[in-house]
Amino acid sequence: MDWSPYKSSYKAFLKIEKSLSQHSITAYLDDLDKFMAFLQIRGLDIKPEEVTYSLLKEFLVWVSELGMSPRTQARVVSGIKSFFKYLLVDERIDASPAELLESPRPGRSLPVVLSVAEIDKIIAAIDLSKAEGHRNKAIVETLYSCGLRVSELVDLRITNLFFSQGFIKVTGKGSKERLVPISNRAIREIDNYFLQFRNRITPRKGSENVVFLSRRGSKLSRVMIFTVIKLLAQKAGIRKQISPHTFRHSFATHLVEGGADLRAVQEMLGHESILTTEIYTHLNREYLRDVIIRYHPRSANPKK
Repeated sequence: MDWSPYKSSYKAFLKIEKSLSQHSITAYLDDLDKFMAFLQIRGLDIKPEEVTYSLLKEFLVWVSELGMSPRTQARVVSGIKSFFKYLLVDERIDASPAELLESPRPGRSLPVVLSVAEIDKIIAAIDLSKAEGHRNKAIVETLYSCGLRVSELVDLRITNLFFSQGFIKVTGKGSKERLVPISNRAIREIDNYFLQFRNRITPRKGSENVVFLSRRGSKLSRVMIFTVIKLLAQKAGIRKQISPHTFRHSFATHLVEGGADLRAVQEMLGHESILTTEIYTHLNREYLRDVIIRYHPRSANPKK
């Protein structure tokens, strides 16, 4: 069974047509490898065009028996659907056998969110006497002010800062660009970072247009941003398990709690589907429920 020509053209499709990151492409190809392993174990020497819906159902049972979590199983289903959708687009098949496959419900867990007071504590923990202190403060303010993904932050370009209009241009998933409002405080901290740090170093070749740089003038890595946030949270005494993405969750949650339109929040976050953004309405309901339980006289424990 040789599916390598299919894999090769599918990989090119994901990269060129879908504009996916290398990480996402690898994940999709891994899902396809799992299905190929299943076929080999069953002793089935067939082509992709010969795969049936019932065979895919058997594959999902096999995946489940391997002990994979519902979330992982759902991702595998998504990968298999993507492959057969590609075959359909490429006119190698007339109908996708994966079209009716149902993903197991992973049970979406609510993300960790910081309060405004906790964010202020993290910012207060930044040592501004150190050269990178002003940079780190600008990073935190930008993450929280704009709700950026960490990849969007490290790729932020100077030519995409439109401070006079109060916006920045961000390149998100699938190389899709969007305009995001930026707060006056974040603008002030970025300007201060340039004055105190950025303008005093020589950017390395290829990093001249990058906003956030290391002391050596190179573009910051995602790991570096994670490390900075983890250390600041520990210093501030925050016990929650947080990451740069926590500021994105906090940004969206605070907007929804404040009454922001969900469609507007979707646009600012760069979510393709409103369903992804709706998790923040669940967070809001949890918040409202907690308020009622704590303060409403009928919600108090009855006296014995």
